[in-house]
Amino acid sequence: MKLLQIIHLGKVTFELKESHRFDWLIPMGEVFTVFDQQDSGNLSFGVERDGVRTFVKYAGAKPTEFTGKPEKAVAQLKQTALIYEELQHPNLIRMLDHFQTEQGYVLVFEWFDGECLHSHWSFSPPLKYTDPKSPTYRYKQLPIEQRLTSFDAIVEFCQHVERNNYVAVDIYDGSILYDFSNDRTKICDIDYFQKKPFVNTMGRLWGSSRFMAPEEFELGAAIDGRTNVYNLGATAFALLGGETDRSFSKWAAGEALYQVAMKAVQAGRMERYESIAEFQQAWKEAAG
Repeated sequence: MKLLQIIHLGKVTFELKESHRFDWLIPMGEVFTVFDQQDSGNLSFGVERDGVRTFVKYAGAKPTEFTGKPEKAVAQLKQTALIYEELQHPNLIRMLDHFQTEQGYVLVFEWFDGECLHSHWSFSPPLKYTDPKSPTYRYKQLPIEQRLTSFDAIVEFCQHVERNNYVAVDIYDGSILYDFSNDRTKICDIDYFQKKPFVNTMGRLWGSSRFMAPEEFELGAAIDGRTNVYNLGATAFALLGGETDRSFSKWAAGEALYQVAMKAVQAGRMERYESIAEFQQAWKEAAG
């Protein structure tokens, strides 16, 4: 077994499959946290300089959970920078800068004091749903009015994505950050969003099966507005109901909104709303 390399940066220590230089990170400030357990090939850091925090995302190293090639992760992150530039929105985490390094690529974001609603490494199921410290558990204890406002922020961003001729691929509760102190919701990790028209060339696309439409498992299928309607319906059930248990008894937002969410998650594409705009209109009417 190959020994892992221990890396010390600022206040944090983490492991990589191979030694790697982070000279470029030192002038950016003191590293106070690291997110090193992703399988995407990215490492992320919380960095503070002169009292200002930023979130730094990097590709080029070999994280312990990554089985691919660093150069592919670098190419993907470069493409991701373009997506963030094109889809800027108040409900999306704000990218401040992006640049090449000797061994990789960097994206720098404004720090957002939100917690991920799918903190897999800290609260894997069933703890995600039962541990009072879990962001998911705490979110589900919020008044329904706050959760509805939070969901509206997600829908507004997805509507923006649709208007800009993109489809949201790999959007799930791991893409949702919630700031419990200020009642704010933002979207992160839009790395795999795609320009329309987009066809499934993989068979199983990127994403969490809990949120994916049937066509996201089907080679050659069109991925479009109806697909994203399904994703939003699944998100509604995750935030307002019983997630994959879509029974009305688990739903907290009333009969009218339940019917809208159920139409959104129909297996048959043509039985769903045609677009996010149509879904949003139906949702607003049902909310009264």
